Amino acid sequence: MILRGRSDVERFLRSPDARLRAALFYGRDLGVVRERAAELAGRIAARPDDPFDTALITEADLDDRPDRVEAELAALSMIGGRRLVRLRLGEGVKASRIAAEALAAHEKGQLNSEAFFLIEAGDLGRDSTLRRQAEKSDVCAVIACYEDDAGDLVRFTREALAAENLGLTAEAQQLFVARLPHERGVARQEIERLVLYLGPGSGVTAGARELEPFFGVEPDASTAEAASEAFGGRMAAAHGHLRRAAAEGADGAAAVRALSAHLARLRRIAVAQKAGASLQQALKGAQVFWKAEKEISRQARAWNLVELDVLQPEMLAADMACKQTGAPDNLIASRLAMTVAARARRLGL
Repeated sequence: MILRGRSDVERFLRSPDARLRAALFYGRDLGVVRERAAELAGRIAARPDDPFDTALITEADLDDRPDRVEAELAALSMIGGRRLVRLRLGEGVKASRIAAEALAAHEKGQLNSEAFFLIEAGDLGRDSTLRRQAEKSDVCAVIACYEDDAGDLVRFTREALAAENLGLTAEAQQLFVARLPHERGVARQEIERLVLYLGPGSGVTAGARELEPFFGVEPDASTAEAASEAFGGRMAAAHGHLRRAAAEGADGAAAVRALSAHLARLRRIAVAQKAGASLQQALKGAQVFWKAEKEISRQARAWNLVELDVLQPEMLAADMACKQTGAPDNLIASRLAMTVAARARRLGL
């Protein structure tokens, strides 16, 4: 069952069809994938973080035990009730094939029919074995997760502020939303930071002037600058900003997210231009801050969709690597920035 419209997706997340045994969330924006999967997990299992109720499997787990997915789906809940099996995939073809085979077996009733199989994946093409298996399945919901547009960001911001008795003037909202990354997880963090800055429950409606100190002390500024320098081909400057970000308390995962957000912005510009928009129109559509227009314009002239799509798997792999226990996330971010900067230099930047 493929769910496309936002209203259909939200209705499903609020009240999942009891006949379904599985769901596949996939897309470029892993923040949306994770958020929607977490919401569904909370509907399926009373305690989605309890290991007695839920089995969480990563792609790395399948290296040693490729049979683990089916084993977990065949197991019964230790304390009764519906069992939840969550699988988080990276870009591995082998793991995707294992997931597809497990989904097929689950659909045929060969495993525990009371188990729910929740799959989280990155961008899956039409030729993906897993995507094809899920889309033709009668017991699996399939939801593609796309980057949030400006309207989504405005809605999230308003809802979060209203819940804390806070608000922004129209001008302040425009300024704030223009600076938000379109990656869901990072945007949510920025909105939460704004709530703390304004004071939860204070009843404040802030204007543009009141937000100036907030923008001036933005802790993610160094990681954003590092990403811009990397995509601009300035390797030394990028590493300098990464060191400053680390000194300010930002971890490597934040730097990887900043690099991914910058790639997403350049990609939106490239897509808009391919559709016939001028560079200025594309910059406006991508909500590029006016102070950054000159540099982003320079980068947009060099980075095309083909080059950006080549880098996307690197971003996803780095993001997944940062989530591994004990991973040297600052080193991962540094290597990713080096890869980006080297490619930018080859493009003439």
